[in-house]
Amino acid sequence: METPAQTFLTDRKRANLYGSAHTGTEQHWRVTISSLALVIVVPLFLFTFGAILGAPYTEVVAYYSRPFPALVAALTFAIGWWHYAKGTQVLLTDYARGMTLKLLLALSHIVSFAAGLACLYALARLAL
Repeated sequence: METPAQTFLTDRKRANLYGSAHTGTEQHWRVTISSLALVIVVPLFLFTFGAILGAPYTEVVAYYSRPFPALVAALTFAIGWWHYAKGTQVLLTDYARGMTLKLLLALSHIVSFAAGLACLYALARLAL
């Protein structure tokens, strides 16, 4: 049932910025923004990680004890796994339905957050 304010909206105004679930554009923008963030942090991560690649363990610990390389790595891991979670959500909502969708969404979010926490825990153990 439409509210009085909705009766005056055109079809385009009703659909503008909303998919059938009213979240399509929002999900798309989340993934787009996180991919733009990854375009910035991944080269920084490769630059900082490449500088220490192949070094002995003690040098790696000393290197990641500095704030800049540790923050770049943490940002890359956090944004990357968040992007993975939101990207798989968009993908799964397009191709799965019902209980299968719910289970796959739960599984993808669990994998994403568990892997992200594992990365951040390993980095914290290395840096501290």
